[in-house]
Amino acid sequence: MTNSKTNPKVDGFLRKVKQWQEEYEMLRNIVLDCELTEDFKWMHPCYTFKNKNIVLIHGFKEYIALLFHKGVLLKDTHGILIQQTENVQAARQIRFTNVQEILEKESIIKEYIYEAIEVEKAGLEVEFKKNTDYIIPDEFQNKLDEMPALKNAFEALTPGRQRAYLHHFSEPKQSKTRVSRVEKWMPQILDGKGLND
Repeated sequence: MTNSKTNPKVDGFLRKVKQWQEEYEMLRNIVLDCELTEDFKWMHPCYTFKNKNIVLIHGFKEYIALLFHKGVLLKDTHGILIQQTENVQAARQIRFTNVQEILEKESIIKEYIYEAIEVEKAGLEVEFKKNTDYIIPDEFQNKLDEMPALKNAFEALTPGRQRAYLHHFSEPKQSKTRVSRVEKWMPQILDGKGLND
């Protein structure tokens, strides 16, 4: 690995990492060996091909993962890709809990990375559910009807942010809980921010 490929922001991030230090370094070396450009996005090391996101490394309490941005389009010939939650449409993870697992799967990891690059070269896109496929709960629809500013702010959000709110507002079974959630998050929507901003 040549130092010209590394990104100083990732260097800084890795110096501060408390958990998965060795695993981060190993995954970083494997990914950089695949000729991707290292960047730092969403507070994580992210690797791109011609400015298109290919894979991200992120650590969790129980595991560290390689997240393929368009993982749903990969063949997953080894059956190792995981959908993080049922609402994640495009991304898929390969999870690891120790250095040995990474070492054992190095050639498979590279195989998946090269396939992800080919997906990008081919210009393949994930077909996302349209926001019209999501139900707007009555409690939120009432607020949108009452407050044109809220409606405008919500419509100005990115489709992903809109979906996140709609899912979050729809989850509770009781109406009073849905009302409470809508009221809690209205200021965030009015500020043009997503659920996780």
